[in-house]
Amino acid sequence: MKLPFLKQMARALSVQFGRDCEIVIHDLTRKSLGKSIVYVENGHVTNRKVGDGPSQIVVETLKKDPARIQDHLGYLTRTADGKTLKSSTIFVRDEEGGAVRYIFSINYDITNLLYLQDSIHSLISENIREELSCHERRAPRKIQTNVADILDDLIAQSVAMVGKPASLMSKDEKVEAIQFLNRSGAFLITRSGDKVSQYFGISKYTLYSYIKAEPAQEDGL
Repeated sequence: MKLPFLKQMARALSVQFGRDCEIVIHDLTRKSLGKSIVYVENGHVTNRKVGDGPSQIVVETLKKDPARIQDHLGYLTRTADGKTLKSSTIFVRDEEGGAVRYIFSINYDITNLLYLQDSIHSLISENIREELSCHERRAPRKIQTNVADILDDLIAQSVAMVGKPASLMSKDEKVEAIQFLNRSGAFLITRSGDKVSQYFGISKYTLYSYIKAEPAQEDGL
């Protein structure tokens, strides 16, 4: 599927659903990951524009086996300024099972609609209502506007996973956190190694050894 056709579809969807419907196209064939966005309709929804970097889901995609990547439809996200969005992410290939060339993202701002939930019952799918009912336990994913925000969020997630600040982590816990960052695609971001090394108080050499380290085994196994 060619980029001009994707742009044509983006324009059609934005007109059909109005100014609350943002369409973002990421080009994964570009050399610069930090400038993956090549087309935006209604960018005011997330305050993104052409030339901006990828979201976390884009970075994660680049770490996966292309054959195992599936479209992610009808999930909740949130913006830095507190908007709640109903989002869908479509992975576009030249052939089935091939490498992902483009990501076609739809973000519909449902913030105001949530105040009128009874009258828009047919618009919000059942899985979205279930997510809203357990919002305190599972918050929507944040949409970042640049790669620095992505790296900061991934580091915060790695710390939350271990359950203690980096200064109190053992070697094995730091290995666990850093391998999480590697699986999440953090090291695809330019100069991420410098920031991660500094955050965890280790050298670049130690960082690389932690990435390659075998997972720690529990006693008795």
